[in-house]
Amino acid sequence: MNHTREVEVVVIGAGQAGLAAAHHLRRTGFEPERDFVVLDHSPRPGGAWQFRWPSLTYGKVHGMHALPGMELTGADPARPSAEVVGEYFAAYEETFDLRVRRPVDVRAVREGTGGRLLVETSDGAWSTRALINATGTWDRPFWPRYPGQETFRGRQLHTARYAGPEEFAGQRVVVVGGGASGTQHLLELAPYAAATTWVTRRPPVFREGPFDENAGRAAVALVEERVRRGLPPKSVVSVTGLPLNDAIRAGLESGVLDRLPMFDRITEEGVEWADGRRVAADVILWATGFRPAIDHLAPLRLREAGGGIRVEGTRAVADPRVHLVGYGPSASTIGANRAGRAAVRDIRRLLAEQEPVAA
Repeated sequence: MNHTREVEVVVIGAGQAGLAAAHHLRRTGFEPERDFVVLDHSPRPGGAWQFRWPSLTYGKVHGMHALPGMELTGADPARPSAEVVGEYFAAYEETFDLRVRRPVDVRAVREGTGGRLLVETSDGAWSTRALINATGTWDRPFWPRYPGQETFRGRQLHTARYAGPEEFAGQRVVVVGGGASGTQHLLELAPYAAATTWVTRRPPVFREGPFDENAGRAAVALVEERVRRGLPPKSVVSVTGLPLNDAIRAGLESGVLDRLPMFDRITEEGVEWADGRRVAADVILWATGFRPAIDHLAPLRLREAGGGIRVEGTRAVADPRVHLVGYGPSASTIGANRAGRAAVRDIRRLLAEQEPVAA
């Protein structure tokens, strides 16, 4: 399509944050396709959840909060989370008639004409007065670089391509990363692999006791402070620590979660430390997290010197037309819900201010 279509708001991404924002647009009077459009590059509903490995069942998911206006009830904890959440998101889109367009790849967002933004996509261009960016992180897996990495004769993969523990049967696996994915991988791999080794840059922090509302607010505040200063956001988990549940306790007692400091180099046969210690490996599994997928916003020059986008609430400080939801402190299911509501509230105010005053 060559013509440019006009709407009031473009929402990029139909994961938790994008759907929450679309819901609040809908309930405050915006009509899909007429006033706003939701663009999603994934092949089907489910956001990043649809790409999770099959062994990550719904019962293993921590802190999955329902989307606004529709609870997720009766889910079988033994079913893969990709199926449960995918079906839930699909039902949500249909119930609220959000009319998500997919698959649509957003290639760039740049300055348009008449104070509007121009959103260039694989399905043509959209001219909009405001933008809600809800692209998450799944499309930008982070791969650290270490000396000798290209010489390794075994297999290297990231969490984003992990399909389950069975494919590692009889292999020696080094798992890199101190987050929830790293510990989940190790606990799953242990019964299948010939050997597992866990390495992290920093000693893991395990959290005992309940994680109450005050602790949650304090953790989010730490992440929020970074984005307010224009620094790249860290995950909320990085400041909350890992919950010390029964599975983690069993892994610590068995030695599966016996952590080693980060190696210094990768060799043809495995990994090596400066003191001469070596571990042979067939596979290096990088559970090293993700970075925000925001390259399409580059033409707007929103990044600060610190490398991140400075955000107040959900609004990009450098451009009040742009809101980021699911970014930094709102990169959780409950945070995404709240951010979607806040973004819509601010956008309604912005659009009202832009309306011409009658004579």
